[in-house]
Amino acid sequence: MGDIYLNLNPAVPQISGQSDKSKINLRYVVIEPYVSIHIFWNPKDSELNYEVEEPLLNDSEKVFLEKLEKSIREIVNIEFASGGDKDQLVSYLDKTTRIVISELGLKIEQESYNKLFYFLYRNFIGLNEIESLMHDYFIEDIECNGVDEPIYIIHRVFRNIKTNVKFNSIDKLANFVEKLAQKSGRYISYASPLLDGSLPDGSRINATYTKDVTSKGPTFTIRKFTKVPWTPVQLIGLKTLSPEMLAYFWILLQYKSNILITGGTASGKTTLLNAISFFIPPEARVVSIEDTRELNIPRQNWLPSVARTGVHVGDVGEVDMFSLLKNSFRQSPDYVIVGEVRGKEANVLFQGMASGHASISTMHADSINTVIKRLQTPPISLDPSLVSILDVVAIMTHALSEGKETRKLREIVEVVDVKSDGTAYTNTPFVWDPAKDNFYSGKTIKIFDKIEKRYGISRQNLLKELILRAKLLYTLFKKNITDYNEVQKIVNEYYKNPADTLRQFGVM
Repeated sequence: MGDIYLNLNPAVPQISGQSDKSKINLRYVVIEPYVSIHIFWNPKDSELNYEVEEPLLNDSEKVFLEKLEKSIREIVNIEFASGGDKDQLVSYLDKTTRIVISELGLKIEQESYNKLFYFLYRNFIGLNEIESLMHDYFIEDIECNGVDEPIYIIHRVFRNIKTNVKFNSIDKLANFVEKLAQKSGRYISYASPLLDGSLPDGSRINATYTKDVTSKGPTFTIRKFTKVPWTPVQLIGLKTLSPEMLAYFWILLQYKSNILITGGTASGKTTLLNAISFFIPPEARVVSIEDTRELNIPRQNWLPSVARTGVHVGDVGEVDMFSLLKNSFRQSPDYVIVGEVRGKEANVLFQGMASGHASISTMHADSINTVIKRLQTPPISLDPSLVSILDVVAIMTHALSEGKETRKLREIVEVVDVKSDGTAYTNTPFVWDPAKDNFYSGKTIKIFDKIEKRYGISRQNLLKELILRAKLLYTLFKKNITDYNEVQKIVNEYYKNPADTLRQFGVM
């Protein structure tokens, strides 16, 4: 038999949305040459369907597959291989399969072997029925609601779609949830039926294990990790925010301001946080703290920390975000990034802000009033004097634009002062108008007063910088310069020699 060919990273196709969903009918490959995705309008259901098209096995091939899986499982245990080089694991599985075929005396043609090997790869090294979904660049979330329920996905272009993938056995689904736990280095059982962790590629998992917790049986939700984060220039292309907003964040981060990004679930908070982290000065040391790994910051001098759950009884070995955050201030950070503040760690974060450590974080809240109230009430319970150390709140939102679901930076609100009674004086320099789908800037930027007092830079120069940087970012967008490394290089060059960088791109 010849060499096996398995391309896990085929070229990503160009897909554009359509206002008339009934005309959608497209295919693209996610695992070459074995798996294609078919997205089409189903008139029976009056909705879009997402079908995974895998190789079809005849009866004899199904028997072969069952024998091979049983024998391979007895010889080696690579079923829960977490991490490691996938190419090496594929090569190892290929050699092992050929040995088993020889020992069992099976006669398998090359064409059949190729199809069988795909399923062996999928079930031993990959993530079984959802492996193809994990390789679809356009999928953001994968949602399983229980046994005999179709898995739903959130597609970057078409949003919520029902798939033809499902688990038909409660035992099979329970075993799969155990596999997710093992791949994420966590533990799940009847005694501890909730799972919150990250896969080796960074994708976030939340799962349940028993019918006692979720009546339809085990469930899981996977938030897929973007290996290469969205650049600020790409967010301009997506109309998530304006070049002026990005230039504003660029100045804030240069001058060590404290930023809180808020919004609902999956509103784009972490995406924005990753994007504006491009603007952190290249020489700065960054320390990040998360409960599960989602951040991907484009720099070398970055120390990422992730909280760890305890082992079984008594939370032995637990390292929570509160402990990590306290420890981070001993690591000489210029910037501290906290994935999400929810409880007592917020007190440490704001104490750090008060001692001069620039901080960026996210929080679930849909307005500036909600943010101020959450920070001052249990379980956070910050003193109003500490809340006033926060400089800016950026509020992300889901929105419908031209019939398509998008994410928008709805408004940027500056916290000017918080009185002793908890009332806040704020200013809104940037806002999104949903009626016209345009971003508008106000006449006053209060944060520039703080920067002027701290660093002695005139408001006039800051406003000039805002305009120049906005023009530079818009020029990068117009020239389609969106590459992760190239954008970071240009930002770093601007810090070293702004005049040359502006001249290079014809910005005056």
